[in-house]
Parts: sequence; structure tokens; C-alpha cells
Amino acid sequence: MDGVSVHGAGVRSVARIVARDDGRGGTSLPVLESDGPLALRRTRASGPEARVMLVGAMSGPHGGDHFTVEARVEEGARLSVGSAAATIALPGQAKSEARYDVRIGVADGAELHWMPEQLISAQGSDLYVTTRVDLAATARLVLREEQVLGRVGEEPGRLTSRLTVRIAERVVLDQELACGPGAPGGWDGPAVLAGHRAVGQLVVVRPEFAAEPVTARALGEGATVVPLAGPAALVTAVAPDALWLRRLLDEALTSLA
Repeated sequence: MDGVSVHGAGVRSVARIVARDDGRGGTSLPVLESDGPLALRRTRASGPEARVMLVGAMSGPHGGDHFTVEARVEEGARLSVGSAAATIALPGQAKSEARYDVRIGVADGAELHWMPEQLISAQGSDLYVTTRVDLAATARLVLREEQVLGRVGEEPGRLTSRLTVRIAERVVLDQELACGPGAPGGWDGPAVLAGHRAVGQLVVVRPEFAAEPVTARALGEGATVVPLAGPAALVTAVAPDALWLRRLLDEALTSLA
């Protein structure tokens, strides 16, 4: 199958999206490729944007799996990407770590909304997630990440997540969080999650933030917003569950509108 292979005890799967200004006020998708555990579907959209849904055609990732999603938004295009359901990291027959890599590029005058559902770290799983975003100077971005440690009534697996954002080749954000069994001590302490089981962040990049930076402030209980070293803002939130976390991040995005 194109884009998917089995390597040892794990599955390798790659999904690719390219969004392009169609010259008629809309956005075309000349590349929309996926197979195996990662399935991409174009959905109905209004206005200039294209919308794509990531559908889990199989469960996972399991131990030893390596999933990759690549998205490129070309100059003047508008793209919104979501997912049909939460992604659940599961233990597998292989005791090795699973990987989930997201690689995003957004050109000048282009806009991307990257809004997947939660990533749930099930007991016994071991997942390393990396998200790398490269933006041109006048690109726009809204990116949401939500992670839930354990399903209802269970302990979490190990989850390590790294997010890197570059604007005009300048790094404005590079952070990593490790949680669960085997993670460095203190991840569940008052300086990090403080006993919460849901953590999320929202990165908003807009050229106008260069002239009027976002003011650092608390956004109710459990969330804060800070300006980044560029036309960007970062919202970080912790909550006892996924629903509460989503509400915090939705309210934060509204406050930045």
C-alpha cells in the first residue's frame, strides 16, 4: 500500500497534504495522500479555505509504530485540518517507543488552522510526539494540541511531546513535556501539571501581533497566555479532564480574536 509499510513489529505510515491557491478565490488540494492507519478526507467548506479531516482507519499508534503527517500550505491558500476522533496511544506487542511526527509549512499570505482532537495516553503505552512548524513572515496559524493522561479510571502511559515553531527561520518556541511512568521527576508536581490529567496549548500567529504584542495574563483558572518572540502568542492550560481543557482553550482563542 502507498504510504504505509510494516517494519519489524511496528507500522510505518505517512500522510501528506498540499494546499494551493486555486486562482479563483478558493483553495485546491493537489496532494492528499494517505494509507493504512492514517486516512485523509476532504470535507465541505465555505469561502476560500479547504478543510481536511484526519480519520483513524486503524487503532493506534501502538508500540513500535511510526506515523508521520506532513502539511504544506502554499502562498495565499487557506487550510483547516481536524480529526474525526481522539487519537489513543496504546501498548503493542513491541516494547519499543511509538512515534507520531507532524511537519507543517505555511507560506507568506497563507493560513492554517490545525485543530485535531485529543491525544490520549493509555496505560502501558509509550509515545513520543514531535510537531515542527515552519512559517513565512506573513503566514497565519492557529494550532491546538490537547493531551489526556490515561482513559477514565486508569493510569497514563508515558507521553513525551515536543513542539517547535519557527517564523521566518527564527525559532520562537521550542518546548518539550514528558509525563507518565519513567518521565523525569516533578511532572505531576505543582510546577507542571499539579495533579491534573489534561494539558493543552494553543499557538496563534498573526502578523499584526508584531506591532501589538499580546499581553501576558492569566485566563481564568488553569490557563495563561504569553507573547512569544515574534508575531505569536502561546496559551497553556491544564484541567482535570478533556472537556474542561477544550473549554479553556476555546475561551482563550475567542479572547485573542
